[in-house]
Amino acid sequence: MISSSTQSDAASRVRIIAPGATLGVLGSGQLGRMFTIAARRMGYRVHTFSPDQDTPTGQVADREITAPYEDLEALRAFAKDVAVVTFEFENVPSDAVHALEGLVPVRPSRTALYTAQQRGREKAFLSERGFPTVPFARASTLAELQDGVARIGTPVVIKSAAFGYDGKGQHKITRPNEVERVWNALEGREVLVERFVSLQAEISVIAARGLDGMVAEYPPFENRHSNHILDVTTAPALIPAAIAARAREIARAILEALDYIGLLCVEFFVTTDGDLLVNELAPRPHNSGHLTFDAAVTSQFEQQVRAICGLPLGSTELLRPAAMANLLGDLWAEGEPNWAAACRFPDVKLHLYGKTQPRAGRKMGHLTATARTVEEAQELVIAARDALLS
Repeated sequence: MISSSTQSDAASRVRIIAPGATLGVLGSGQLGRMFTIAARRMGYRVHTFSPDQDTPTGQVADREITAPYEDLEALRAFAKDVAVVTFEFENVPSDAVHALEGLVPVRPSRTALYTAQQRGREKAFLSERGFPTVPFARASTLAELQDGVARIGTPVVIKSAAFGYDGKGQHKITRPNEVERVWNALEGREVLVERFVSLQAEISVIAARGLDGMVAEYPPFENRHSNHILDVTTAPALIPAAIAARAREIARAILEALDYIGLLCVEFFVTTDGDLLVNELAPRPHNSGHLTFDAAVTSQFEQQVRAICGLPLGSTELLRPAAMANLLGDLWAEGEPNWAAACRFPDVKLHLYGKTQPRAGRKMGHLTATARTVEEAQELVIAARDALLS
């Protein structure tokens, strides 16, 4: 935490992007949709840019620009109409961000995005600065991959270095003779090799850093996955206070090391030995933070608006214990879910993303429940999701 005098001096130099201005967001999924809802509630306009039409973000934005991220002329035209650009999707080509930075503030910066959008660079950045990670190796050839697996020792997880999410491009191997098969499955792309560790929990810390250097982090959230996709998040995480405090401290230090402006999610492993290890960074709002829309004084999406616009950051206090359950396209397998049944739970909130094509594994929406305890909130949100199939 910086001193109050430093905060005052820094704040006096910040140029506020006041309500009424137009904010630009690269990407057009559900994260951008909820960012736009928060921004418009605060009096901002929002333009979204992506290759798609009739998107979750575009349905609620003031303007939807449809063009490839490689269309630099379209990006430059987009930049002229907005006061600042941010992200809801990190896999934007570096050239696209470079084209924007000369015309409009981009928050977080191209450097921060470049670091976080590729697992090898991300792990190297963390390791070089002393942040705790699992033992890892980077490999661009089959020989390098075989050497990395030999040095780390099986079992390991082999991950594609880029464009991986929800478990895509990840393979666990238990014997060295499986390496070549995995290398071929990943089509010879750069990969990351990580030691497989036994976990007691997976947690995330969502934090924001403003233009004045102020940092605000939410308490750790606990995440449970199914088929590598986030299934249920509960908050606050039921972990020892010392681990929670250390996770918030590390998230704050990562923001400082990146000179980050905006919202960042730091995903952690908590091992069965009680070690805290940084798993991944997400330079944008995060699925695990959706519950803040209903359960926190300031949602992660409003916090993103505040940070990129130079406004003071909001309180991260949770109003009540909460739980979030993802709604995947699988729920539509037998027809339209029973929305009325879920909405009969008075402490449950329904969020749908406006996607018209449900597919297995596709995130279509989520439910949030609040209750007196974390356990009650989790039971409630799962019961409401089960009711969708009644």
